[in-house]
Amino acid sequence: MSSKTNRRNFIKMAALSGAGLSLAKSPLAWSAGLVPQPNTPAAANIFFPRRMASWWCSIDDLQWPQRAVGDKIKRRADGFAKARIDTAINFGFHNRFDFSNYFDRLHGYYANVCEELHQRNIRFMDHYSCNHVTRPRSEADLRMVHKYERLAVLLFPDPRAAKFAQYEGHLFQDICEVDLRDGSRGYAKQYQYEAFCHNNPGLHDMHEKYLKRLIKEVPFDGIEVDDMCSYPANTTCGCKYCRERFKRDYGHEIPDFSDRSFFGDTTKEMLQWGNYDNPVYRDWLRMKSDSIRDHIKMIKDVLGDKPLMTCCSNTGPIVLSAVALDLEKMAPYLDMFMLENVGTNIGNVDWAEMDAEALLQKDIADKRGGAPAIALSYEINKKGAYLGWSLARFWGVGNWSSTLNGRLEEDPAGALEMEDAISGPNNWELQYSDLQHAEGRDIPEIRLVYNNHCKYNGWRDSQGHEHWDRVKAWSMQLVSRNVGYRFVRADELADASALAKEKTPLVLDGVGCVSDKQFAAIKTHLSAGNAVWMALPFGTHDEKGFLRPRPLSEALIKNNYKHLRIIDPAVSSHPLEKLISTGKFTPLIKQIKGDSRWVARVRLYGDKPVIHFMNTGLIAIPDDIKDISNIPLMKDIESSIKDSECVYQLNTEKIRLTELSLLSPELKDKKRPVQIGRSGNGYATVQVDLSQVKIYAVAQ
Repeated sequence: MSSKTNRRNFIKMAALSGAGLSLAKSPLAWSAGLVPQPNTPAAANIFFPRRMASWWCSIDDLQWPQRAVGDKIKRRADGFAKARIDTAINFGFHNRFDFSNYFDRLHGYYANVCEELHQRNIRFMDHYSCNHVTRPRSEADLRMVHKYERLAVLLFPDPRAAKFAQYEGHLFQDICEVDLRDGSRGYAKQYQYEAFCHNNPGLHDMHEKYLKRLIKEVPFDGIEVDDMCSYPANTTCGCKYCRERFKRDYGHEIPDFSDRSFFGDTTKEMLQWGNYDNPVYRDWLRMKSDSIRDHIKMIKDVLGDKPLMTCCSNTGPIVLSAVALDLEKMAPYLDMFMLENVGTNIGNVDWAEMDAEALLQKDIADKRGGAPAIALSYEINKKGAYLGWSLARFWGVGNWSSTLNGRLEEDPAGALEMEDAISGPNNWELQYSDLQHAEGRDIPEIRLVYNNHCKYNGWRDSQGHEHWDRVKAWSMQLVSRNVGYRFVRADELADASALAKEKTPLVLDGVGCVSDKQFAAIKTHLSAGNAVWMALPFGTHDEKGFLRPRPLSEALIKNNYKHLRIIDPAVSSHPLEKLISTGKFTPLIKQIKGDSRWVARVRLYGDKPVIHFMNTGLIAIPDDIKDISNIPLMKDIESSIKDSECVYQLNTEKIRLTELSLLSPELKDKKRPVQIGRSGNGYATVQVDLSQVKIYAVAQ
């Protein structure tokens, strides 16, 4: 698939290329999207955004309280209200300490924004990065940041003045990460940022004081503290605080950069550095993500009842350990969970490969007491905004819509205001299909195991596939066959009683690192007569990454469990298809007519089934404009599907069908009746006419 213009691929492609992109309590009783949950997350003021949008700021906004700035706030607040946006989230004054000289005016501006939005029953969330400052180090970097980082307000000091930049007595240069190669300040060349060290007590003190001031001066309703990771990756950090912590917590010294047994082959791209065969290196990565978890905890302690969110483009692949990005480790201190989703270029029509990422983060939110889950989608035009909105509906999460003109050298002709890009789908939703996603319940037919021990230890099979590759392959096959699924993660996999709560098959594909506790829970689950599908290898290493004398799979196979089924890996075969065709598994919904690239997902809202349809046969029409990775932007979206008269068989013993109508923003106000007939043996046929629909429809 083509690269996407989002953080997922900034991390992968930019780190070494040198060409990176990248609540005072509200007086209002919010009603839109507020749904009581059986297990309430930590924040008392939690809310469930349904229609979020970025509130873009510009350098002119620092001229507050000039009348023109106030008038612009009012106009934009009116536009957000007309677009039925329920939550505005700040975007622009990103590397927050770049603006430390202007906090009085910045906070005055935000307070004014909150006032106008609150009058229109719209929430406001702040959004910033606390651990970076913009510091281009060459003319080339300066030009790069002004070419592709225009999404942030660019107001950073001259290099000479930067030596004295500070807040609350903390010089920024004193709290930076330390480059292990030469002792210089840690630098994320892909963003032209200098990075603060999460272990430095000066950063914690400075950030805590800033947060307390922000709470006092701005009546925001929630906050996203962004970039809670380490973008300089394996080049940092060698400061005294990191060295002391590594020695204290893990009993190791950080070696010299010349030690290849630790840093591995440093001729490769930086994100591929590191020797996972060295347990000290594995512990170093754990320590780095521990540090970020502790920083998140400090933020949450200061915020109290105000909801906290951070950014995460994914949390599955090994590569994320290089930048210490670990949503699962931060989750206990978060109240809302956000996935950076589709971007702006032509590759983003291939959305099915992101389903695993979305459902993994949705499971993390669910295990956090049913916390809100949100998908952030970037766009340049209305069609891109509609694709992102559609995916949020298909996944059953809130939608955060964000234009991203600032990732281009200049705004394209006809560039849209944020509210204009998403107004159509939002207003259609409220008029015709006002589904409360927080009330929706997925119907998992299969439980797919993702065990983060494999990521932490850099486990790969003999073909070089990591555990996440296999999980993702399973996800795409499940999507293509309309099979509902959910994730089982490390803690649940170690809990036999939790596994026993459901009887759906448990899929173990390439789970190389397995703890003794997880193994015991799996054996208990099998002994109780539950189904487990296992693709080897399994249990070759323990949870710390140490090789076991013999793979744990040998003991499972030797015990000859009745419902243990050895299957082929999903990365190299089609195990789901084989299980269905041989009668070993029968999905709740089966397509019997029409193009199978129309995929369906059934979700219950109360006791009523709703079927969401998404097109996996989308075609992106390229624009003449290209993004930083030289890939054309997505000008329009067409469909390659020709047969949209689809017929499905549904299991009526599991899904109690009621009268349904097919709706779509693409059909505007038209409702098409869904033909439901009985086919016997507990099944019904469902016939839907998806003609003239290119992207999304819903039967409700």
